Amino acid sequence: MIETSISIKVICGLLALLLVVRLLGKKELSQITPFDLVYLLVLGGLLEESIYDDLVTVWQVLYAIGLWAALIYIIELIVRRFDRMRTVIKGEPSIIIKDGELDVKTLKKNKLESEQLRTMLRQQGIFSLQEVKYAVLEPSGQLSVLKNELSSPVTAEMLSIKPKKATLTHLLVDEGRIEKKALKNIQKDERWLRAQLAEKGYKDLSKIYYAEWSSANGIVVRGVKRDDAAL
Repeated sequence: MIETSISIKVICGLLALLLVVRLLGKKELSQITPFDLVYLLVLGGLLEESIYDDLVTVWQVLYAIGLWAALIYIIELIVRRFDRMRTVIKGEPSIIIKDGELDVKTLKKNKLESEQLRTMLRQQGIFSLQEVKYAVLEPSGQLSVLKNELSSPVTAEMLSIKPKKATLTHLLVDEGRIEKKALKNIQKDERWLRAQLAEKGYKDLSKIYYAEWSSANGIVVRGVKRDDAAL
């Protein structure tokens, strides 16, 4: 009986976690704000305390999870509708460096030390403040940087070069297996794929580890077994 109760609570906890993730939207871990992290931790605490407590019933767990999820949903709606509330609840970006000048007041306001700032810059391959024109501390705690013109890498536009148009690639062969969904996405069929590979000298598809296709580069094959065509 105890095992059944624990199992039901764990299942409810998993469903609640999925619900909260959906409420947060498709965010990377680095995009989660401190506020988002707090209510995820609180949800975890609710589940942890209730799973092994015999005095807490499954219905009480469901009620606590449902109420917490509803509150999160309401807060998310408020944040999306009212800009001022978004600033209060989730914070706003802070400009730490503006036109190459370090804003010490903003740095201290965000409880950020100089060495912490240097560490965040080094993680982006920047080893001197002289290279930075703008640095913005995001609500998630990440640092977004715009380099000085002289420190920025040379681009094709600067050299008046017209590079190939960037296009998405589609994985068509994965470990010798045809990815039929990918073929459907590019409106091609298996016969077309085999013909394309045959033109490049790859007749035995099962020996191809990786093959991708893009409208710019066509078929690109990698990882062919040694007894077949060369890499």
